[in-house]
Amino acid sequence: MNEEILTPVLDWLDVAGVAIFAMTGALVAAKEKQTLVTLTFFALITGVGGGTIRDLLIGAPVFWMVDPWVSATCLGIALFAWFTPTRWWEGRFLSIADGMGLAAYAVLGTAKALQYGVPPVPAALMGVITGCVGGIIRDVLAGRPSILMRPELYVTAAALSSSLTVAGSLAGIEDWYVWIGAALAGFGLRLAAILCNLALPSYDERVASKD
Repeated sequence: MNEEILTPVLDWLDVAGVAIFAMTGALVAAKEKQTLVTLTFFALITGVGGGTIRDLLIGAPVFWMVDPWVSATCLGIALFAWFTPTRWWEGRFLSIADGMGLAAYAVLGTAKALQYGVPPVPAALMGVITGCVGGIIRDVLAGRPSILMRPELYVTAAALSSSLTVAGSLAGIEDWYVWIGAALAGFGLRLAAILCNLALPSYDERVASKD
């Protein structure tokens, strides 16, 4: 990671986001009874997918190409998933862990874009991309229905974290408080969506066609 741009808090969020997303990717492959190679690939692509696209778009060095710990973290997570029974992770654990990574990565992506001089609105979109794309790639590769195509609150939670990060930066609030608060808000919304089945209304052609 670029030490001149990223602070220790952002570094922590980066590693945490990679680890959590890598775990969700590895567990998806494990539930499909895939090989260790496949688990590792899923861990890597899920962990770094969104951040890679963000860095390419904002003109930053691709973070996992300059930080050897990122790939090592993904490999370690894959090994951990390989040696643990999938029944440990049944229920809503996978969705909740994914929600934690979503919020952390949305904050990280937005904060990094802002510090690279990206304007507020595109910076917020970079946060959404950072938080969502890795999980979308994971689901597509696994042949699962993508979370993007379901009405439950997912992208909205990432957008909340990203928007609060931008708003806090514009308001001049200390970064540390903004990042923690924005991550908790996004995760809280995602957790509420998981536990209470919250969802946005779906498009209804009959309603849209009314005069």
